Amino acid sequence: MFSPTDPGARAGTLDELRRVIRRIEGTRPFRMAQEPPETVLGGQLVETEAGPILTVRREFPFDHRHGRVALEDALSVSAEALRVLSRDEARPDARRLLFLDTETTGLSGGTGTYAFLVGAGFIEDDRFVVVQHFMRDLDEEPALLAAVAPLLERASGVVTFNGSGFDVPLLETRFILGRRRWPATLVHMDLLHAARRVWAARFVDCRLSTLEREVLGHQREDDVPGSLIPSLYFDFLRRRHAAPLARVFTHNCDDVLSLVALLGWLGHALAYGQQGVDDGLDLAGVGRLWERLDPDRAAACYRNALAVGLPAPVAHTVRLRLASWEKRQSRWDSARVLWEEATSAKSFDPRPWEELAKYHEHRARDAATARALVARALDRAEGAVAPASIVDALTYRLARLDRRLARPRRIMNPLRTGV
Repeated sequence: MFSPTDPGARAGTLDELRRVIRRIEGTRPFRMAQEPPETVLGGQLVETEAGPILTVRREFPFDHRHGRVALEDALSVSAEALRVLSRDEARPDARRLLFLDTETTGLSGGTGTYAFLVGAGFIEDDRFVVVQHFMRDLDEEPALLAAVAPLLERASGVVTFNGSGFDVPLLETRFILGRRRWPATLVHMDLLHAARRVWAARFVDCRLSTLEREVLGHQREDDVPGSLIPSLYFDFLRRRHAAPLARVFTHNCDDVLSLVALLGWLGHALAYGQQGVDDGLDLAGVGRLWERLDPDRAAACYRNALAVGLPAPVAHTVRLRLASWEKRQSRWDSARVLWEEATSAKSFDPRPWEELAKYHEHRARDAATARALVARALDRAEGAVAPASIVDALTYRLARLDRRLARPRRIMNPLRTGV
């Protein structure tokens, strides 16, 4: 055994180590150093009070068209339309709205889910800006929240799509866990609620991708499915390879621009009604938006939709909605005409029959006509195999009218009436 102080032994050991190192290095593939994410994604590191955050900034002129809709259409939305869409008494300033969309590490929410990319759109001088704040690692969340907080503070309201069910609760949770105050009084417009009222009868679903294609006329190219986005981010955390994330940033930016375009479409439709919308189904949907705040405008939209033309099932529903409003306004003749039209529907619906029977019995004082209507309704119900509760209700009404018609009419005594 060589002594540690033997120079020959030390030299031999060093030579052996060098041979081992060369052998190992010869079997390992050469790897080029990855370019930093800010270079690959076209962003820059922005300093915040909590450290640096990667930010990608995109600017668009107001006349930029996202599909068939120009961004400037959303900037002129009336305060009244914003009130309808926000379902809030407050009337936010359209030029200070913040359009918000997040990409997250999971779709289930909860305290273990992070928003690793936050896209925010807003007006800045004479252009529309989309900024995207990105966490290069999970420990950069304080910096991301520090970058998002000023955007929320200067906004008059937040616009999202399904944000009330996901984005906003998630961000609020992250703010609380990060010991930051969430602006609880900020007006929130979740356009999914409006989309369902307008287009539930027209499309199979009301996903943003469906509305982009069918309403806005925007077709995404090489889009990444939302379900794959979390795995792409986790792959980046492991390999530090940022190039696949470019599609995620494009997806997020498209989401933000779609929010702007969708708000512009809805605002225009609410402001101009039939002059702004030429499709009967769209007009009927806009009528549903107006119902809560201005039933007269809702009724006008319903009348125009029926005049333009609607599929039979939708037309039936619209007639009943419109008849209900006419009844509340005591416009009985208009309501009666609508109920009569509704009784001609192929599928049996007891509602217009019942309303007509009540009208003729109590308003027109014509029990015989009411009885004939109930008898016809009962025949239709039995032929359609309607639920027993409906058949029983019609049978009871028919028996009551029969008893009323069987009673002898009381003759007025002229001595008692003073005639």
